[in-house]
Amino acid sequence: MTHPLLAQARAVGTPVITGDQAIFVFEGANPPLLVGDFNDWDAEHPASWQTVAPGVWSHTVTLPPDAYIEYGFRTDPDDEDRVPDPFNARTTPNGMGHLNHYFYMPAAIPTPLTQRARSVPQGLVTRHILNDKHLIAGGKRLVHLYRPPTDAACPLLVVYDGNDYLRRARLPAIVDNLIAQRRMRPVALALVENSSQARMIEYACNEATVGFVMAGVLPLARQHLNLLDPDQEPGAFGVLGASMGGLMALYTGLRLPHVFGHVLSQSGAFRLDDNPTVVIPLVEHLPVPPLKIWLDVGRYEWLLAANREMQGLLARRGFDYDYREFNAGHNYPAWREDLWRGLEWLFPA
Repeated sequence: MTHPLLAQARAVGTPVITGDQAIFVFEGANPPLLVGDFNDWDAEHPASWQTVAPGVWSHTVTLPPDAYIEYGFRTDPDDEDRVPDPFNARTTPNGMGHLNHYFYMPAAIPTPLTQRARSVPQGLVTRHILNDKHLIAGGKRLVHLYRPPTDAACPLLVVYDGNDYLRRARLPAIVDNLIAQRRMRPVALALVENSSQARMIEYACNEATVGFVMAGVLPLARQHLNLLDPDQEPGAFGVLGASMGGLMALYTGLRLPHVFGHVLSQSGAFRLDDNPTVVIPLVEHLPVPPLKIWLDVGRYEWLLAANREMQGLLARRGFDYDYREFNAGHNYPAWREDLWRGLEWLFPA
């Protein structure tokens, strides 16, 4: 006779959601290593399976009602390869060549802002290649420009990891919808591709990256977009990034507040392991610049403590900032779900 929990997993998929509990189920002689946002992806200390019947295993996690969680099955703590969960067909790329399974708790409703209705005016996205032998790894970089559906001059938002924000976060559709709903002012976008081989170096508070933005990205954007003039409206532009890109976004704002007066940092990597990056002493000791800073971070990720530390520094120094924690981990679906809040706050209609 089939165990009731196994029958439920076969019928509705896993994890089985009951109130605030998510119950993972595995059928087989030897269960895999269960890792995910809920245990910081620690394969050395995976979630513990409980035997509920011969060949049937379960593990229960208690979660907030609005949590979004990614997880995976592995057979070897030293091997990142995943084993599919046969009861959950929902997968998403993790950005490192593997697929994670995912699920939403009952109150976690995906934002409708990533889907553009036909009645919503659509901005124009164009593709460009910038060449620079001195300031960027590889000598060339892909940049997508987004022109909002307006003829008026508007601010520019430079986006690090631009391809991920374009395709995985669906940023142009979110901006189209927010503009159409009059929840934010029209903003142009320069979505700058990262260097897959040198991303950590380029985004580790790198002056060459700042130079490339100023000498390459901004002239390209001015050529193709109708932009406000930061000389006439200091700090009108913004900068956005996640993780190392979030670190680089804040560094860019601190370095050039007269240009990039609006910073949106998602899960900023303000500490690398236990080592503080240079933004921490800059925030602590610089005269407070005229910046508006939005920080958000997941409660199920290793950068939570560093972001709480940065929030405390910003508060003590008197920066103009807002800060939010969401019930998810370190991934683009989570950043995508929270992105609209920072855009509304930084660029109100």
